[in-house]
Amino acid sequence: MTSHTHASTDAPEEAALVAAAQAEPGIVTCDACPVLCRIRPGKTGACDRYGNEGGRLARTDPLTVLARSPEVVRFLEGAYEGNPLAARDVFVSAIGAGTTYPDYKPAPFIVGAEIDGVDTITVVSEGIFSYCGLKVKIDTDRHLGPECAAVRAQGEAIGHVTTAEYGSQMLSLGGVRHLTGGSKREGVVTCETLLALANGAAAELTVEDGVSLEVQAGRPPVIDGVLERRMRVGCGSATIGIFAQQWQGLADEVIVVDDHITGVLTEHQAGRFLGMRPAGLRVRGRRSTPGRYFQVAQPGLGWGGTDIADPLSIIERVDPRLAWPGLRLLMVSTTGEHSAWFILDETLRPQPAPMPEAIAAVVARIGENCEPALCSVLFMAGAGGSLRAGATENPVRLTQAVQGGRARVTAGGAPVYLWPGGGITFMVDVTRMPANAFGSVPTPALVAPIEFSLPRADYAALGGHMARIRTLDAVLRETRSRFATLPPATPFPVP
Repeated sequence: MTSHTHASTDAPEEAALVAAAQAEPGIVTCDACPVLCRIRPGKTGACDRYGNEGGRLARTDPLTVLARSPEVVRFLEGAYEGNPLAARDVFVSAIGAGTTYPDYKPAPFIVGAEIDGVDTITVVSEGIFSYCGLKVKIDTDRHLGPECAAVRAQGEAIGHVTTAEYGSQMLSLGGVRHLTGGSKREGVVTCETLLALANGAAAELTVEDGVSLEVQAGRPPVIDGVLERRMRVGCGSATIGIFAQQWQGLADEVIVVDDHITGVLTEHQAGRFLGMRPAGLRVRGRRSTPGRYFQVAQPGLGWGGTDIADPLSIIERVDPRLAWPGLRLLMVSTTGEHSAWFILDETLRPQPAPMPEAIAAVVARIGENCEPALCSVLFMAGAGGSLRAGATENPVRLTQAVQGGRARVTAGGAPVYLWPGGGITFMVDVTRMPANAFGSVPTPALVAPIEFSLPRADYAALGGHMARIRTLDAVLRETRSRFATLPPATPFPVP
């Protein structure tokens, strides 16, 4: 199946589309999403996820069954014919499971298995999410752009810069307003970009009044064409606290340049604790507490995430009552990537000088203590609405079971973080999921795997579709499946 057909959404009534499809021999209507593609034999729908196989609607990708170990995968890769298999060693994920939308029908797979003496049910479905987005954590000191600035892909706004965290810049991408609340092109570009990032591919972004970016989960960012190397060891004040004792006796003053908090060693509590003599170098900015300064420069791509190229430019004045000729001054950034050594001359002006080996060793140690720069991509969605009806006739009971810890939620077998409060709002690290776990539909929306696991008795109590339960053995025998393991850092979903 290499080509696809789809329905026009301009028809006045969905029923008319269904009737038209039924009137043409061999055409099937896909009800996996509101587009209602009319698919001719041998072709796929607009999302390429469903096709017409001999007049029957079929999911084009195989169902992904996760195995606890590669040995189990090899055991299953042959034709499964009911061979002895411990249920705790496999997990039916929702990747390739298919979708029911709207969920007036039970989920595509409701799997029953006995695991360590507990009769367990797993409800498996690929959810269609318009209320979804990505949280992107970029480990870098570099200034990406103003907070709340638009983040664009192919010229379209797809998100914004959000509040920075310690050593990291944060982006919020997607969301229902970008997917469906703007122009058609904005929605399409947003969906394409989210899909690429969620599936582990790179995406090129630009920040309004800021930088150009290339981000990819599990890889360092590329900022204005430069591959980022390090995440800062800490703010300027923290760097002073970490390395103060190592500088004692080697330098008379150390200024750690940082966009957030610039540290000045002899004023800092760490310098005072060590009994260091005040050096009389006053830096620009707003003094917070002794030795800690805010706003010494504007944010940028220079020293310590500021816009400065000359570190001496942040020294406002030198106090002749405290400073002295020969004073040894180290200026360094929070990653150690920028550093300079100065000696005050007879007029108390800092003059560049060769850096002593002992000082260079401490600067190198700053770099050694910096973690590698990395992009982290977390998918976040609200599993509400009719998705829950695929699991139970009384949707609020599924929500209550999840909130009460009676039902466990996974995404492609990977653990999720459940947000407190109403609804089922979850977040998952895409690098902990199997490869290419996400899809999309042209509404536009993302398609993501979601599984709910709970004891059979609890499933019955919440009004589950008991008549649609299939045994694990039946699923493995009757379904076209592929077998895979989770990434090494991901715990297996069956305890």
